Amino acid sequence: MKKIILTGGGTAGHVMPHLALLPYLRGKNYHIDYIGSKNGIEKKLIEKEGLPYYGIASGKLRRYIDFKNFTDLFKIFFGTIESIFLMHKLKPNLVFSKGGFVTVPVVIAAWLTKVPVVIHESDMTPGLANKIASRFAVKICTTFESTLAHIPASKGVHTGAPIRGELLLGEGHKGHVYTRLDYNKAILMVTGGSLGAHSINDCLRNSLIELTKTFHVVHLCGKGNIDHSYDYLEGYRQYEFVGKHMADLYAMADVVVSRAGSNTITELVALKKPHLLIPLPATQSRGDQLLNADAFEAFGYSMVLQQEHLTPETLMKSVLYLHQHPQIYSEKMAEYAFADGTKHILYTLEGLLPQE
Repeated sequence: MKKIILTGGGTAGHVMPHLALLPYLRGKNYHIDYIGSKNGIEKKLIEKEGLPYYGIASGKLRRYIDFKNFTDLFKIFFGTIESIFLMHKLKPNLVFSKGGFVTVPVVIAAWLTKVPVVIHESDMTPGLANKIASRFAVKICTTFESTLAHIPASKGVHTGAPIRGELLLGEGHKGHVYTRLDYNKAILMVTGGSLGAHSINDCLRNSLIELTKTFHVVHLCGKGNIDHSYDYLEGYRQYEFVGKHMADLYAMADVVVSRAGSNTITELVALKKPHLLIPLPATQSRGDQLLNADAFEAFGYSMVLQQEHLTPETLMKSVLYLHQHPQIYSEKMAEYAFADGTKHILYTLEGLLPQE
């Protein structure tokens, strides 16, 4: 039996692409193991799928001076030692890495034990973890063709992003049942990602009185961000995380507001959902979401509102425009031919597995 180790973590965005591949890998009867951090969000998500999960020590390398950079080097070292033992124990034929700092020890250990590594880079430019890991990879799959300019030509493969098949099969009426919202108003879905987005959460809640005159609002606010003081408001539903219900919520949504993580954008484009992107500003990130948002806005797929311009008034104006003119964006999104990269990534992986 062919064996594959999956690795990635830190946010749900580093895990969900694995879940998109999982049904196909299982269908091929591959044995799948997962290596992640000891207590990251990936542990809960992967264990729900019934996969063997192995937690290792992991640290983060920051782009600024911080004493934790020194202490985290030791975590990365111990994580690499743990990963080497796991490579010998699990004997994989291939490692597929989706990014996040927990993947660095895993990729290094695979290289040291001569296990081929494939990386997937979701953003326009590689993040620091993938920049390090790319030195040890044999292939680097990319969501965007322009990313190929930032990686070695011999390694780069433009595949697109893997999209969970179940997202394309959502049923809007089930979303209405789950949220207990009627059909009298359009549905506005707002998400800040698995960890939440405080600026979006605050602005949305300050806008609810006006927004709920036009929309029912479904708010995915992130872990620990439920605010029960708004429970009285009819037409507003808030959830930390919705898991298996996400496909049905997407299906019933008329307009979506989101951060500009690559995985979320490609899902929205594949579903042809009119959407407003509010990318993380450069002060809070390395700027990858700004690049993603700029590109999708230039393609005509997305409306973008920068966080520094985010107010209840600009939020209301933007979502109303999307609701009133959805065809402007949905027609452009229909032209996006490379929306689902699942099969392209599988082809790349299978090309590196031993042939029977």
